[in-house]
Amino acid sequence: MNTPDEKLKKYLDTGHTELENHAKTQQKLYEEHVANTSSVTRIIPEFFKTNLIAFCYHYIRSRFGKRHPFLAYSGGQENGIYRLSPAKEGAEEVTIALLSDWASDTEESDRVAHLVTRYGPDYSIHLGDIYFVGTPAEVAENFTAPHASWPHGAVGSLALPGNHEMYSNGNAYFRHLLPAMYLVENGVRKTQQASFFCLENEYWRIIGLDTGYTSVGRPFLEILFPPDGHLRKEQVDWLRDVVRIGDPDDRRGIVLLSHHPCVSAFGKAFPKPGQQLRELLGDRHQPVVWFWGHEHRMVLYNATRDLPDMPDAYGRCIGHGGMPVETDLPGAAAERNKIFAIDSRVRKRIGRYDIGYNGFASLRLHKGCLHATYRDLEDNPVFEEQWEILPGQAGRLQWTLHSSLPELTPVQNKNAAE
Repeated sequence: MNTPDEKLKKYLDTGHTELENHAKTQQKLYEEHVANTSSVTRIIPEFFKTNLIAFCYHYIRSRFGKRHPFLAYSGGQENGIYRLSPAKEGAEEVTIALLSDWASDTEESDRVAHLVTRYGPDYSIHLGDIYFVGTPAEVAENFTAPHASWPHGAVGSLALPGNHEMYSNGNAYFRHLLPAMYLVENGVRKTQQASFFCLENEYWRIIGLDTGYTSVGRPFLEILFPPDGHLRKEQVDWLRDVVRIGDPDDRRGIVLLSHHPCVSAFGKAFPKPGQQLRELLGDRHQPVVWFWGHEHRMVLYNATRDLPDMPDAYGRCIGHGGMPVETDLPGAAAERNKIFAIDSRVRKRIGRYDIGYNGFASLRLHKGCLHATYRDLEDNPVFEEQWEILPGQAGRLQWTLHSSLPELTPVQNKNAAE
């Protein structure tokens, strides 16, 4: 039986390519088969049957098979906008747990999930990536099986897709995960209908964006036309016509959720969704709070107000839900200058790898105040920050931050307040 560290090793150096993740999925299936059989003489033939044949079939089917149709809202009452409200009647505060890159079925992901459950949030939201390739079995073992540890919120849970879900053409995400995601509104349970959504009250709008569907291309064509995670037309139309994100009379604060980052100090960024949002916002220079994952780190980025064609966003990377957390810092000064603060503590060392602390983001919304606490799997409040909507200023935000752990100091100090 694999120890927790041996299980975690499978995820070290996990890249973002489809071939690599399919190979790791088939290796996992093979090891589970070997662990559950007593016949040593069957190991070699089963290796070829399980690893090679199934891998080739699964990979080719995924790469050249049909992608699941993109789902959009039909209009009317099913328009993707839901009332943001607490589970407890009369409560003035709404709580939300955000997890990303969590669905790895590791000991660390279970510990994070159990910690979230202890806090009992009203909502829990996964920002994407089911490892390795978002198959039905991987959806089940993380979310839907009786033993799965996904922490459902008291009001409900929602899920965004990442690139890993699309490595299997999104089929398991749309067919198996979305029907299991829901929220309760006015006593009615509503199943998540599409891969994007909006939760709102009189003070805030929390908008989940699907950047995963367009983050994986087709063989050969993706060399000439690299996927950019752009928002599909259906989603842009919904933001403009249903959510009315550019309405100058709407003074609520905006929180964006996505899997992919609009800015990165470590790898490839996906600025296209940000550019689309900037166009939708028009001349409004309203700051937004933007949570994403994709990179397995906990990073607070400096606001993007100086980047052309981008919204004024406070970017927060919380891709440390269940995968091995990377702790290295950017080498180039220009990349370090993008970061306000980062959790680079080393929790353990596995082989030649330094592994950081997994965790999640806990949001508390009380009227015009949004408080975010970033907790690690030891239940330490690593960072805490707060945004307040300034009265009469069309969603302008006042920002404050502090670290609860003395060994964590900000990398930069460019934007301590709006």
